[in-house]
Amino acid sequence: MAASELFTKFARVWIPDTVDVWQSAELLKDYKSGDTVLHLKTEDDKETQYRIDPETKELPPLRNPDILVGENDLTALSYLHEPAILHNLKVRFMDSKLIYTYCGIVLVAINPYEQLPIYGEDIINAYSGQNMGDMDPHIFAVAEEAYKQMARDERNQSIIVSGESGAGKTVSAKYAMRYFATVSGSASEANVEEKVLASNPIMESIGNAKTTRNDNSSRFGKYIEIGFDKKYRIIGANMRTYLLEKSRVVFQAEDERNYHILYQLCASKHLPEFKELRLGHAQNFSYTNFGGSPVIEGIDDAKEMISTRHACSLLGINESHQMGIFRVLAAVLHLGNVTIKANDRDAENCFIPPKTEHLIIFCELLGVDYEQMAHWLCHRKIITGSETYIKPMPMVQAINARDALAKHIYASVFNWIVHHVNRALRASVKQHSFIGVLDIYGFETFDINSFEQFCINYANEKLQQQFNMHVFKLEQEEYMKEQIPWTLIDFYDNQPCINLIEAKLGILDLLDEECKMPRGSDDTWAQKLYNTHLNKCALFRKPRMSNRAFIIQHFADQVEYQCEGFLEKNKDTVYEEQITVLKASKLTLLAELFQEEKQVSSPTDGRPPFARATVKSAKPRALQPSKEHKKSVGHQFRNSLHLLMETLNATTPHYVRCIKPNDDKFAFTFDPKRAVQQLRACGVLETIRISAAGFPSRWTYQEFFNRYRVLMKQKDVLNDKKLTCKNVLEKLIKDQDKYQFGKTKIFFRAGQVAYLEKLRADKLRVACIRIQKTIRSWLQRKKYLRMRSAAITIQRYVRGYQARCYAQFLRRTRAAILIQKYQRMYAARQKFLRFRSATIVIQSFIRGFRGRRQFKAILREQKATILQKHMRGWMARLKYRRTHLAIIYLQCCYRRMMAKRELKKLKIEARSVEHYKTLNIGMENKILQLQCKVNHQTKEMKSLLEKLVSLESTYTNETDKLRTEVDRLRVNEGSAKVSNNKITSLMEEIAILRKELVETQGQKKRLEESADKYKAETDVVLAQLKEQNALLKSEKDDLNLRIQVQAKEITESMEKQNEEETKQLQVDLNDERSRYQSLLNEFCKLEERYDNLKEEMSLASITKPGHRRTDSTHSSNESEYTYNSLLSSEPGESEDVTRRTEEYPEQKGALDMSLFLKLQKSVAKLEMEKQALQDELDGKEEQALRSKKETEDQQLQARSTELEYESLKRQELESENKKLKNELNELHKALTDKSVPQATAPGSPAYKVLLDHLNAATEELEVRKEEVLILRSQLVSQKEAVACKENKETMTEPILFLEDVRKMKDQGEITQAFVGLKESNRPSQDCQLLNEDGELWIVYEGLKQTNRLLESQLQGQKKVYENELEILRGEVQNLKEEINRQQQLLAQNLQLPPEARIEASLQHEITRLTNENLDLMEQLEKQDKTVRKLKKQLKVFAKKIGELEVGQTENVSPAQLADEPIRPVNIPRKEKDFQGMLEYKKDDELKLIKNLILELKPRGVAVNLIPGLPAYILFMCVRHADYINDDQRVRSLLTSTINGIKKILKKRSDDFEIVSFWLSNTSRFLHCLKQYSGEEAFMKHNTPRQNDHCLRNFDLAEYRQVISDLAIQIYQQLTKVLENALQPMIVSGMLEHETIQGVSGLKPTGLRKRTSSVADEGTYTLDSIVRQLNNFHSIMCQHGMDPELIKQIVKQMFYIIGSVTLNNLLLRKDMCSWSKGMQIRYNVSQLEEWLRDKNLQTSGAKETLEPLIQAAQLLQVKKKTDEDAEAICSMCNAITTAQIVKVLNLYTPVNEFEERVTASFIRTIQVRLQNRKDSPQLLMDAKHIFPVTFPFNPSSLALESIQIPGSMNLGFLLRV
Repeated sequence: MAASELFTKFARVWIPDTVDVWQSAELLKDYKSGDTVLHLKTEDDKETQYRIDPETKELPPLRNPDILVGENDLTALSYLHEPAILHNLKVRFMDSKLIYTYCGIVLVAINPYEQLPIYGEDIINAYSGQNMGDMDPHIFAVAEEAYKQMARDERNQSIIVSGESGAGKTVSAKYAMRYFATVSGSASEANVEEKVLASNPIMESIGNAKTTRNDNSSRFGKYIEIGFDKKYRIIGANMRTYLLEKSRVVFQAEDERNYHILYQLCASKHLPEFKELRLGHAQNFSYTNFGGSPVIEGIDDAKEMISTRHACSLLGINESHQMGIFRVLAAVLHLGNVTIKANDRDAENCFIPPKTEHLIIFCELLGVDYEQMAHWLCHRKIITGSETYIKPMPMVQAINARDALAKHIYASVFNWIVHHVNRALRASVKQHSFIGVLDIYGFETFDINSFEQFCINYANEKLQQQFNMHVFKLEQEEYMKEQIPWTLIDFYDNQPCINLIEAKLGILDLLDEECKMPRGSDDTWAQKLYNTHLNKCALFRKPRMSNRAFIIQHFADQVEYQCEGFLEKNKDTVYEEQITVLKASKLTLLAELFQEEKQVSSPTDGRPPFARATVKSAKPRALQPSKEHKKSVGHQFRNSLHLLMETLNATTPHYVRCIKPNDDKFAFTFDPKRAVQQLRACGVLETIRISAAGFPSRWTYQEFFNRYRVLMKQKDVLNDKKLTCKNVLEKLIKDQDKYQFGKTKIFFRAGQVAYLEKLRADKLRVACIRIQKTIRSWLQRKKYLRMRSAAITIQRYVRGYQARCYAQFLRRTRAAILIQKYQRMYAARQKFLRFRSATIVIQSFIRGFRGRRQFKAILREQKATILQKHMRGWMARLKYRRTHLAIIYLQCCYRRMMAKRELKKLKIEARSVEHYKTLNIGMENKILQLQCKVNHQTKEMKSLLEKLVSLESTYTNETDKLRTEVDRLRVNEGSAKVSNNKITSLMEEIAILRKELVETQGQKKRLEESADKYKAETDVVLAQLKEQNALLKSEKDDLNLRIQVQAKEITESMEKQNEEETKQLQVDLNDERSRYQSLLNEFCKLEERYDNLKEEMSLASITKPGHRRTDSTHSSNESEYTYNSLLSSEPGESEDVTRRTEEYPEQKGALDMSLFLKLQKSVAKLEMEKQALQDELDGKEEQALRSKKETEDQQLQARSTELEYESLKRQELESENKKLKNELNELHKALTDKSVPQATAPGSPAYKVLLDHLNAATEELEVRKEEVLILRSQLVSQKEAVACKENKETMTEPILFLEDVRKMKDQGEITQAFVGLKESNRPSQDCQLLNEDGELWIVYEGLKQTNRLLESQLQGQKKVYENELEILRGEVQNLKEEINRQQQLLAQNLQLPPEARIEASLQHEITRLTNENLDLMEQLEKQDKTVRKLKKQLKVFAKKIGELEVGQTENVSPAQLADEPIRPVNIPRKEKDFQGMLEYKKDDELKLIKNLILELKPRGVAVNLIPGLPAYILFMCVRHADYINDDQRVRSLLTSTINGIKKILKKRSDDFEIVSFWLSNTSRFLHCLKQYSGEEAFMKHNTPRQNDHCLRNFDLAEYRQVISDLAIQIYQQLTKVLENALQPMIVSGMLEHETIQGVSGLKPTGLRKRTSSVADEGTYTLDSIVRQLNNFHSIMCQHGMDPELIKQIVKQMFYIIGSVTLNNLLLRKDMCSWSKGMQIRYNVSQLEEWLRDKNLQTSGAKETLEPLIQAAQLLQVKKKTDEDAEAICSMCNAITTAQIVKVLNLYTPVNEFEERVTASFIRTIQVRLQNRKDSPQLLMDAKHIFPVTFPFNPSSLALESIQIPGSMNLGFLLRV
C-alpha cells in the first residue's frame, strides 16, 4: 500500500520527543512522494516540521485509530511499534488504572505502588477455569493457563517473572503461588499450600533489602517448583536460589539497607529471649548503618520479626534452631564492630585491642575461643612444600578477611535456611508434575557496574535467548497450523553475546584463569580482555578514558563494567584457619553449617545443583587447603544457569515482565523514559518486532465478516463466509502480500487492520452524514410546515381582529356624537340653573349675615361677662387639678415600680411548668373571689347611694319646710320681732342643719370618690388577672403543643428505632442462619471426607475369608444423628445392636479394639436381659391364656347382662342425640330469628361466640352419632347371631329371650321379631297354643317394661334438655347484660377526654378479652374432658365387643353358621376405617429403605403418583411405631432414613432430579413431623381427623432439627448442582452471545483467543439459560416442592446468574460498551418475563439482578457533565463505588462515534461517592448461598386415603 494513501491530511503520526520520548502530531497536508518535510501540528496546537531522512526516506510511525487504543493485547494493535506500545500501556495504566496488559505470550505488569483490590479470593474464583483470552489480563490468568496446560497436556510448566528492582517481581511470583495454593488445595492434612506461602516471609527477611529503587528488593534469584500429584493437588515444593548478594552484608550504598533480618533482630532486642544477644539499635552496628537509612517508612521491623518467626515455626524450624540462627546473625553484627588497628612500628602488621567487647560477644555467641579468633583475624597460614608459616596481615587485608568471614557465615545461614525450607516443603508422595515460578533479577545498568551486574545481565541474556526462540517457535507453529506460506523471520539472536561471556577464552574463562594466577589482579585481567576481544568482537569495546573497564553490547543496552573487585568477588576467599576455629564451636548449629558430610547444592555458594526432581539447597562445604583447586563463583553461576535453562526448556514457559513506572515510587505515575528503557530491556519490543515481521493481526472469517459487513455490497455476500471474505479483501487491499488466508483465520500485515478500520469508519461516516442529511432535511421541512401553518393561522386571527376593531370604532364614533349632543345640552341647562340658584343664595346669605352680625354684637357683650366669670373659675380649678394629678402620678410611678419588682419576682417563680399549673389551678378561684368581692362592694355602694338619696330628699323637705317657715315668719315679721329670741335659736338650728348638710355632701363626695377609686383599682386588677390568665392559657397551649410535638417526635423516633432494630434483627438472624448453614456445609464436607477416607481404608485393607460387604448406605455411623435423650440403654435395643453388628462387619475392623470389646460385653448383657424378659413374657402369656379360659364361662354368663346394658346405652345415646340435635336446631333458629338489638344480631360478637359453640357441639354430636351407629350395627349383628343360636335350642330359656326382647328398639321391632319367631319356630301351631305356653304374655310384659324404660329415659333427657336450654338462655341473658354494660361504658367514655377515653377503652377491652379467654379455656377443658371420657368408653365398648365376637365365633360352629345364615339388617355400615398408619416387620426395614429410597426412580413417582409419597409413607411407618410405643423402631427407622437419603445423594450428587426429589420429600417429611407432633402451633390448620392422627408417645423435636439440617444440606447440594449446570451457560448466554443481532460490533483481537460472540454449534445462548430454568422449575413442580422453597431456589439461581455475569463484566474490558449494556438489559428483561410467566415476582429474584441492571444502565447513560454524575450516583445504589469506578474505567467504545469516559468525570464520581459506606470488595461473592428457611406448610391430604402402588414393591407394608 502506497504511503500517499496513509499519510494524508489529518492522519496522525508519532514524532520523537525529548521529554515524553514520543509525541503525537497531525498532518496538515497530504504527503507526496519526494517531499522532504512533513508539516505537522502537535496536540498542544503548535505547528512543526518533521524532516525526512533523504537516505532512508523513513517516515514517522503512524498512530493507531482511537478505537484500538487501550486494547488488552498489544498485538491487537494495527501498527506495532514502540510509540504505539508505549501509548497503549500509558492509557491503560493512567486512564483505566489497569496494570496488566498482554503482549502476545507475555504479560506486562506495571507496578502501581498502591494496594489494589484485585487479588482476593473472589478474583481467584473468577479466573479459575476461564480461558486466558476471555478475561482481562491478570497474573491469575497466566497462573490459570499454566495450571490448565499442566493438567491438559501433562507437561511441566514454568512462569518466568523478570524485571528490574522495584518492578514487582516478588509480588507477582507470590500472587502466582497463592493462586496455585487456592485453586488446587492440598492433597494431605499437612497444609502444604500454607507452607509454600509461608516460605515467602522467611526468604524475604533473609534475602531482601532496601535499595534506592525498591524498599523490598530481592537480592537473590529463586526458582520454586510447586509439585502436584495425579489429581493436580499441591503435595510439596522445592526452591533453588541464585547469586545471593553477599557484599551487601558488609557494605550498603547510601540510602540503602542491609538484609531485613538484621534490622528485625535489632528491633526485637527488648524481648527476654534476645537479651543474651546483647543487641542495640541498628545505628550502633557498622554493618547495618553504612547506608544511613536504617528505617523504612511504614514498616515495623518488630512486627515483621513476629511474622518471620511464625513462618519458621510453620515450616518446622523449632525454637532452638531459630535461636541458633539469631545467635549466628547477631554474632555477624558484632563481628562487623570489631576494630582492627595497624601496628605503628610495622605497617604490615595489625592487631585487635585486648578485651574487645564486640569480639568477646562474638565468641560467646558462637561458642569459640577468643584468643584463637583474635589471632586468626590478624594472621594467616601459608603452607609451602615442606614448611608452614604464619604471616601477619596488613590492616586492610585483615579487614577484608573479617568481612569475607561475615559474608561467608551469612551465606551459610542463608543456605541452611533454604535447605530446611525445602525439607519442610518436600513431597511425601511421588510427584506427578510441577509448575516452576522463576523470580529472577532483570537487566541492570548503573553508574558503576561490577561483578554482580555482570552475572545478572549474563543470566538475562540466556533468558532472552530462550524467550526469542520460544516466541519464534510459536509464530511458526501458528503459520503451519493455518497452512499459510511463511518465510524465515529475522529476529535478534544474542548468541554472540553469550559466546563472548561463556565460550572458550570468553570473559568468564579469562576471569577464572586470572584468579588462578599467583599475582593475578584486576588490571592484568582487563589487559587480557583487551588483547583477546578488542577489535575482534563487535559486542566488546573499551572505554576511551579508562584502562580498567570494558563495555558489552547486550540485547537491551550497552553496559560499562568496572574491573575493580571482579577477581576478589569471583574467588570469594575465606581463610581456612578462621573456618577451623568456627568448626570447633560449642554451638550445634554453627557446627552443622560447616560439616563436610552434608553437602547441599545451591548456586549461591557455588555448588552445582541437584537434578531437577530432587534439588536441595546446600550447606557450604568446608574450605579445602589453599592449594587445592576451588571452583569460582562465576563457574558455579554458569553451571547453575545451564541447569536452569535445561529445566525451562523442558517445560512450557509463561512470561511475566514487570515494569517500574517511575523511580519515585509514586502511585499511578508513568515516566515514559523509564518505561521505554525497561520495555527494551525485558524483550517486549522484541516480541512486537517478531510479531510485526510476520502477520500480527488475525481474524476468524466469521469475526471479519461481522466487523466489515458494512464494506460489502449485497451482491458480494455469499453463503460461504470464507469465499465472501476473500472476494471483499481482493477488492479492498490490492497488494496480496499484505494478507494471507488460513484454514480458520485471515492473517494481516501490520497496518492493514488500521486501513480497514479507516475504510469502515469512512463508510460509516458517509452513512451517518447521509442519515443526518435526511433527518435534518425532514426536521427542517417539518419545522417549515409548522411555521407556515402557524403564520396562516396568525394572519387569519389578526385580520379578523382588525375588522372587529374597525367595526367597534365606527360604533363608538356614532355613540360619541350622540353622547356629546346630550351632554352639551345638559351642561348648558345646568349652568343656567346654577347661576339662578347662586344668585338667590347670595341674597339670602347677605341678608342673614347682616341680621346675625347685629345679634352677635349684642350677644357678645352679654356673654363676655359670663365668660370672664367662668374663665377665672376654670383657671383656679385647672390649677388645683394639675396639682392633684401630679400627686397621683407620683403615687402611680412609685406603685408601678413596686409592682414591677413584685412582677419580676412572680415571673421568676412562674417559670416552671408546675408553677403555671398551680397558678392556673388557683387563678379561677381567685377570680371568683374577686368577682364576689366586687359584687359585694357594688351592693354596699348601692346602699350608700340609697342612703345619700334619702338624705337629699330629707334635706330638700327640710329646706322646703324652712322656706315655708321663713315665709310664714316674714308674714309674721311683727310677731318675729317679738319672739326675737326664738328666731335666734331657729337661726342657730338652721346653721347646724346647714353644717350637717355640708358634712353630708362632703361624705357623699368622699364615698363617691372612694367607690370610683376602688372600682378603678378593681378594674386594673381584673385586667391584670385577665392578662395573666390569657398569658397562662397561651403558655399552657404552647406547652401542650410542644408536648404533643415532642410526643409525636418521640413516637416517630421510637417507630424508626423499632423498624431499624427489626431490620437489624432480621439481618442478624439471616447472618446467624447463614453462619449456621455454612457450618453445616463444612460439617458435610468433613463428613464426606471422613467417608472417603474410610472407603479408602476399607479398600486398602485385606478382606478376610467369609467377610461380607454390605450396602454402603448402612456403613455410616448409625448414631451420628441420635441424641442423648434418644439413646437410652433399654433392653429392647440389644436386638438392634446385635443386628447392626452382624450387618456391618467392615465397621468393626475400623473400630478401636477396646471399644469393640466394650460393645461386645454390653451386647452380651443386653442379650441376657432380653432372654430373661422373653422368658418372663412367655410365662405371662401362658398365665393370660389360662385366665382367659377360666373367664370364658363367666363371660358367657354375663353376656346377656352386657348385651342389655349395651342396648340400653345405645338407645340412650341415640335418643339423646336426636333430642339435642332438635333442640340445637331450634335454638339456632331462635337465635337467628329473634331480633334482639345489638345482642343476638348476626355478626355480633355474642352471636359469633354462641354460634361457634353450637357448631362445635353439633360436630361433636355428629361424631357421637357415627360412633353409636357403628356400635348399633355391631350389637345388632351379635344379637341376631345369639337369637339364631337360642332359637336352635327350642327356646328353653325364656329369661334369656326376655332379655333379648328388652334390647330391641321399639314396638315395631318387637312385633317384627315376634312374627319372625312365629313363622320360623312354630309354623304349624296356632295362636292358642302359643298363648298357652305364655309367650304372648312374656312379649307383652317385655313391651311394657321397654316402654317404661324408654319413658324414664325420655323424662331424663327432657330434664337434661331443659337444663341445657336454661343454661343457654342464661348465657343469652348474660350477653344482653354485657352488651348493655358495654353501651353504658361507651356512653361514659364519650364524655371523657380523648386520652382518658383511650385508656378506659383499652382497659375495658383488656378486661373483656381476659374474661373471654378464661371462659374459653374453661369450655375447652370441659370439652377435652368429655372427649377423653367418650374415647375411653368407646375403647371399653370396642374391647368388649371384640371379646364377644371371639366368644360367639368359638361357640358357633362353621357348619351351623353355614346352615343358618344371618338375616341382614337395614342399618348403614361404613367401610373399614383406616388410621393412616403402615405396619412393617422389623426385618423389613432394610427392604423398606432400599425400595423406597435407594432404588426409587423419581421420574416415575413424580409423574404417576402424588407428590411427596415417600415422605408420607415414611411418616405413616413412624406413626405406627409410635402407636405401638416402640422407641427402638422409631429411632432405627429415622436413622436409616437419614442415612439412606444421604447415601443416594452422595451417589447421585450431580443429578438435579434426584436432589430436587429428595429435597421436596425431606421438607414434606419435616412438615409431617411438625403437623402431627401434637403441638398447638402446628395444629391450627388440621382437621379433627388429622388431630386424631398426632403422635402420642414420642416427642421427635430433636429429630426434626436433624432432618431440618439434612434438608439444609440437600438445599446446599442442590445449589451446587444448579451452579454447576448454569456456570458454563451464564457468560456465553448473558454476555457473549448477541441476542439482538447487529447491535454490537467486534474489535480487532490479538494473539490471545477471544470467545466469539456469534452462536456457533455448542455455544450457549440466552435461550439455553431459559430452557434450563424451565427444566429446573418443571422438575421442582412435578416433585411437589413447597412454593416458598421454589421461590428461594429461583432467587438463588438468579443471584448466581447476576453475580457471575457482573463479575465477568468487571473483569472484561471488551464487554464494557454501550451496545453490550443494551444486550444485557434485553437479556435481563427476558429473565424478568420468565419470572412473570412462572408467577415468581415475589420471590426476590428480580432484586438479585439489580446490580447487573444498574451496571448495564451505567454503560448506557451519558457520562460527561456534573448532572450526569449526579444521576449516576443516585441511580447506582446497588453496586459499590469500586464497581462503578471499575465499569467507568473499563468502558470502551466499539465505534469511533462513541466517546471514552474522561478521567475528570471518574474523579467527580469518586468525590461524590466518597461518603458512601459500602464494601471495598470489587466482585460479588458468586459462591454466596442465601440462608434457607422451611416455612411450615401443612398438608390437607388425609393419611388414611393414601394408596401405595404396586410398582413401588412395598407389598410387605400393611395398612392399619
